[in-house]
Amino acid sequence: MSNGGVFSDIADRYDRLNWILSLGQDQKWRTTVVSRLPEGRLLDLGAGTGAANEIFGDRDVVALDPAPEMLSLNNAPSRVVAVGETLPFESGTFDAVFSAYVFRNLDSVTQTMGEVARVLKPGGMAGIVDLARPQGRVTSKFHRLGTAVVLPLAGMAIGARAEYAYLHHTLDKHPPPEELLADTPLDLVETWRLGPMGFVWAALLRKAE
Repeated sequence: MSNGGVFSDIADRYDRLNWILSLGQDQKWRTTVVSRLPEGRLLDLGAGTGAANEIFGDRDVVALDPAPEMLSLNNAPSRVVAVGETLPFESGTFDAVFSAYVFRNLDSVTQTMGEVARVLKPGGMAGIVDLARPQGRVTSKFHRLGTAVVLPLAGMAIGARAEYAYLHHTLDKHPPPEELLADTPLDLVETWRLGPMGFVWAALLRKAE
């Protein structure tokens, strides 16, 4: 998760550009996942500036991110600077773990999922939403060509061309979620696609009782 620092220099502009790039749908996509998670104590993994805080309801939220510049703008009452691959919490601490637009930046999905499983209580749930290439050869190729142009241009608009050119390349980093999350300590309950051409994926996982 060390790549989370890539966006430290644009922390104050990060959420605004994400809203633009998602056509204003980024919070809606987060909500489709959060609404499926249990109440109680929740770890927001890769919380950034706290864009999801308003949809967590009455949950007891701990915001975790590797970039202190991001967390300084987060109004969550509990904030921790750390990486997903080494979570600084006791086993069985959380009822739920939520992560939005983070998994492409992880150094190790395997390590992170092992840690997520460890800190969840038995029966706890993990919800993930992230960006990827659409399914299908033609739509995937079209999407790749589009992001190669659009993302660097969008980044240039806020003085962050390199950061958003980097984002274009991360979209090819992982296989579909059905493969990416198939072999973890958690049970994969459901995956679904969101957004135009299905370029956003979401997943729900459960820890055994």
